[in-house]
Amino acid sequence: MTIPHIHVAPPAMTTGEPYFDMQIRVRYAETDRMGLLHHANYFVYFEMGRVEFLRHKGYSYKDMEDEGSLIVLSDLGCKYRRPAFYDDVLTLRTIVERTTHVKIVHRYEVYRETVLLAIGHSTVACVDRDMKPKRLPAALGNEEPPRPGHDTQPAVAP
Repeated sequence: MTIPHIHVAPPAMTTGEPYFDMQIRVRYAETDRMGLLHHANYFVYFEMGRVEFLRHKGYSYKDMEDEGSLIVLSDLGCKYRRPAFYDDVLTLRTIVERTTHVKIVHRYEVYRETVLLAIGHSTVACVDRDMKPKRLPAALGNEEPPRPGHDTQPAVAP
């Protein structure tokens, strides 16, 4: 059986933290001259993890944008521990570490079998089409409804 470039596994729970696992096969075009997964592609994989996690929950970025909510990246980083190589099958774990009324903080773990290759993080914020902070849609983990008499704009920017 061959594994396609992306294989999505069902989400799981650990110590109350939601996380989502997906498998990714490193393609030749994603490697550098040494045959290593190029460092910039980890960030592409992280975005894939966020998008697929949301899709698995029955919601999509397209749905959200059609409703007037945009997600912008405010922080992104990665620590590389071991290299990934062409044709490796990696497991990307996307973990929601924290949500506020406008932000989501994710952590990412990239594994080859049981070997941890990289740990990443990102913070995304919800804005409207004018780039003003906006309350996260409920599908993104914001279960708290707006208080009566208050608009959906937060008092402090993200």
